[in-house]
Parts: sequence; structure tokens; C-alpha cells
Amino acid sequence: MSDDPITARLMRQAMPVFTILASCLLVVTIASMLYFGRDIIVPVVLAILLSFVLVPAVRVLRRAMVPRAAAAPLVVVAAFAAIIGVGLLITTEAGQLASDLPRYQITIREKIASVKEATSGSGTLSRIVDMVQDLGEELQPAPSKDEDLPGRSGSRANPLHVVVATPQAALATTLGAFVGPILHPLATAGLILLFTIFILLQREDLRNRAIRLAGSGDLRRTTAAIDDATSRLSRFFLAQLALNIAFGAVIGTGLWVIGVPSPILFGVLAAILRFVPYIGGAISALLPLILAAAVDPGWSMVIATALLFLIVEPIAGHVVEPLLYGHSTGLSPLAVILAATVWTFLWGPIGLVLATPITVCLVVLGRHVDRLWFLDVILGDQPALAPPEIFYQRMLAGDPAEAIEQGRQVLKARALVTYYDEVVLAGLRLAQDDLARGALDRSRQSEVGAAIRTVVDRLKLAPIKRSGSAGNAEAAAAIAAAGPDSSSAGIVLARDDLAAKWRGATPILCVSSRGPFDEAATLMLSQILGRHGLAAQMTSLADLRADKRPERADEIAMICFSYLEPVSLSQIRLTVRQARKELPGVKVLVGFWRERDPSTLDRLRRTTSADVLVTSLNDALDAALRYAAPGRAGRG
Repeated sequence: MSDDPITARLMRQAMPVFTILASCLLVVTIASMLYFGRDIIVPVVLAILLSFVLVPAVRVLRRAMVPRAAAAPLVVVAAFAAIIGVGLLITTEAGQLASDLPRYQITIREKIASVKEATSGSGTLSRIVDMVQDLGEELQPAPSKDEDLPGRSGSRANPLHVVVATPQAALATTLGAFVGPILHPLATAGLILLFTIFILLQREDLRNRAIRLAGSGDLRRTTAAIDDATSRLSRFFLAQLALNIAFGAVIGTGLWVIGVPSPILFGVLAAILRFVPYIGGAISALLPLILAAAVDPGWSMVIATALLFLIVEPIAGHVVEPLLYGHSTGLSPLAVILAATVWTFLWGPIGLVLATPITVCLVVLGRHVDRLWFLDVILGDQPALAPPEIFYQRMLAGDPAEAIEQGRQVLKARALVTYYDEVVLAGLRLAQDDLARGALDRSRQSEVGAAIRTVVDRLKLAPIKRSGSAGNAEAAAAIAAAGPDSSSAGIVLARDDLAAKWRGATPILCVSSRGPFDEAATLMLSQILGRHGLAAQMTSLADLRADKRPERADEIAMICFSYLEPVSLSQIRLTVRQARKELPGVKVLVGFWRERDPSTLDRLRRTTSADVLVTSLNDALDAALRYAAPGRAGRG
């Protein structure tokens, strides 16, 4: 950094631009390496992914006392033999199908004619059918016309054969043109074979090197993270492989029952193409549908084939997949589409098949390696912000409707008091922090406070009984962050359950402090108490100090003071003494919604003359239930 203050200031201003340019250069460099080095990188990636699938088989052989030096090559060779067998099967079935295709030309022409006749009244459909028929005629080989031969007219003649002599090609060129297309796949397969064997043989050593690269400051945590990541990936790839094989088997069997030719070929292709995200199942249905239309003079086979795919694919994707490896691959839908596009551009069709597995690996690395956290944020399906941050952001954006809908999703699985405690009240603390830093002006404070009160007011109608589960990733994250409900969350007191002093119309008085967000916190407290059979009324400290007595003051059994903003202990002691003076015998509860430090809470309990001091709505509910109905609350 320069000593000149002007130069230093200019450099600080230009630093974000340099950072962006460096990031773009890094992305371009990595993409170039992946593109130009694909002949080497693709075999390595395939070997790594294949090793995840074969690790369980190696472990089984190791438990059977087979040495690692023999177990790894044996498993890899068996896997490659199975792959080669599948390839030969596809080749044989495809050749048989190609030889049978000419038999279906008459059926195809009749189908086109029938469709053309049925759509003769529709200009657009008729033109489409004409175009298909013209293309079919263009693809047919043109017949020879002997009458066009020179020197002959109307009778056959032997054609004149013309031979163009070319120089004899070099032997090396001929061998290269013939052997090249064969050697390249064989060389790639050989590289994959070798890499897979060595990865399985050196698995522990590679893990140690990965730990070193990830950072070995906390060796136990890093080892556990990498072991967990590899175990999860192995289970995921095995589950995906098993599901796709089962999908192909069901499709092949169904096509055989329907009567579509070469059902084995289409079943294998369906299993392979299903590795392609989103569109793999649809692509695998195209050829069987076309062939069914060519074989069957009617339309029953086409309809049956379409129904087969329309039934099996949704069952596999929306029923079986969640049972095998969760509701998703851990990737956001946008990330899956983006990954498929990028990897297809870099590596072609093989990149499209590998897009999802590679991206899953990147997301797992992002979740377990601190230096790669951005990968999980960009590609993962987990919310980028914590549930309280999401709630507060929507309040800042003036979008309470979305927060209300999200809250209703969470309330399908959690109690309202739990949601208020862990999400809404935590979001209020974030707003209070911004207020303390001066980041919220007065108008902004009013907007955020009004939005929060709108959410609380709309959620008061949420049912107490929960059923179902969250509907999206944000709701699921909020449920996970909130944890289980407390025992008192399901208690609703009837009038007969209450002690005599608590049977008034509003036995609890909730008092909000002077902060702009204290009213929202007090409203949540009042609402929660009311939902559990303890009716409450609200007021403010300003009204109490102005000698505005609450309604039916003689029926009040408890006063709850709500504090979200920092306040001095002397003010709290004075407020509690005044409350006891005005309403003798009343129970006093003080809620510090910001304080969670145990040592500070002990000091507050010693210096505050309140009967109960709480830091959460759940604690406040527990205390109120204990005082109102000790026996009933204890059984909750």
C-alpha cells in the first residue's frame, strides 16, 4: 500500500474492480483447462465417480479376507466386464432393429396418409404432414433411369462403368484412418480402468492428502467431514444406479408386454438416459414411441407406450427417489440446469451425463470444506440465509405476505410459539441490532414494525394441531433450526383448569417497552398466552406512567413486562415496584428477549425483584401455565 493518502484511497476504490477481474480470469482459466484437457480430465473424473460406486464392493471383499491388492482389481475388472457386456448388448439389439426397419415403411406411409386425411381441413397440420412426407421421399434412394443413358432410348442397356484411378494411399494413413476411431475409446477405457484401480488401492492415502489440502488444523473434524462426504456420495451414486437400472428394467418389461420391438435395447437406453437430469426420461421415450407408431397399424401401441413412461417416470422421480436418498440431490433446480449446460459445453454428451454427479460432489465439498463454502451457497438447495435472516429480509423488503405463507408452511410441523421464538423473535433481534447501529431511520423502523405486526396478526389464526411437513427448503430449514416443540406447546387450558384468581376475562396484562419493535414482541406474547387459554390484554409503559389503568385491573393475576431493547436495571426495579404497589399480590414476569448469556441472567435474577425472568416465549408460557394451573401444566 502506498504512503501517499490519495494513491492509497484510489487503490482501495479500485480493489473491488481488480477482485472482479481476477475472479473472471480465474473462471476463464479453469474453464479453458477443463475444455482443452478433457481427454485426460474426463477419464479421471469417471474413475473417481466409479470408485464411489465400487468402494462398498471392495469393502465386502476385504471383510472376506481378500487382500486389497487383489480386491480392487477384481471389482474393477468385473465392473468393466459388465459395462462391456451392456455395450455389446446395445450393439446387437441396435443392429437387429436396423435390419427390421424397412419392414415398417408401409405402416409409416399409411399412418402419414391417415393423419393427412384427418387433418385435411386444417391448413397448418396438413402442411406439417406434407413436409414430413416430402422429407421421407427425399430420404429414399433415387431409382436409376436407363432411358436417360446416352445412346439408348426406351430400352435397357449395359451402363458405362467409369473408374477414376487415385494414387494409392500410404499404409500409415490408411491404418490411422481405420484404427484411430477404435484406439481412442480403448485408450480412454484403459485410462479409466487404471485410474479406478489406483484410486481404490490408494484410497486412504488420497484421503490423507485431501485432509491436508482442506486444512488439518482440526484433524478430527476434517477427517470426520471427509469420511462423511465420501460415504454420502457412495450411497447416493449407488442408490441412483440401482434406481436407474430398476427404471430401465420396468420400461423394458413394459415395452415387451406391449409388443414394441427390441424392448431390451430401449430398457438399457432408458436406464442410461435417466442419468441426464430432468429430460432423460422424456428423451428415452422418443424412440419407443416412434417405433410403436411404425409397427402398429392403429394407435393403441403408441398410447400404451406413452402411458408406460407417463406412469413410471413420475413414480421413480417423486416416490422412489425421496425414499432412497431424500427429497432431492442437494442441488437447486437452477444449479442442475446450469451445470448440465456448462458441462455439456465443456465435455459434450458425456458432460451432460456427468453433470449432476459432478455438481453433487462440488456441493458436498462446499458443505464440508470451509474454503469452498461458496460452492454450497451457489449450487446447493439449502437457503443461503438463516431463517431469522430470511424473515427480517422480507420485512425490510416490505413483503409480509411471503413471510406469512412461509410461516404457515412451518406451522404444519411446529407450534406457533416455537416459530415465534426461533424465527420471528430472532428476526426482531436483528432489527434491533440494526436500530442500535443507526442503520434504520425512523420511517424504516415504522415500516418494519408494521410488517412484523401484520405477520403476527395474520398467523394468530393458525391451527394448534399440526399435521404434514414443510413444503419447501426454507420451511424445512426453519423447522430444523427451531427444533422440537416444548411440552407446554400442546397445552390449551379450559376455564375449569384455572385457579380461581385466573378466571377473569383477561387475567394477564402484557406491557411493552418504549422501543419501536417492543410492541411486536409483546403482541406475540399476548397472542401465545391467549391461544393456550390465558386471555391477555396489552398496554405500554407510557400508558402506565400516564396513570391509564388497564381494563378490569382488579382481575389481573400476572403482569408481563416485555423488553427487546437494552434497558437499565434501575428502571426495571422501579417499574416492578410500581406494579406491585398498584396491584398488590400480582405475579410479575419480566421478559428479556435479547439476553441469552447465563451469567448475565443470574445477575439479573438476583437484582430484579420480579417473580419470573425469561428470555423466550416458551419460558414465558411455561411460567404462566405453572401459576395459572399448576396441576394441569405439570401433566403437560
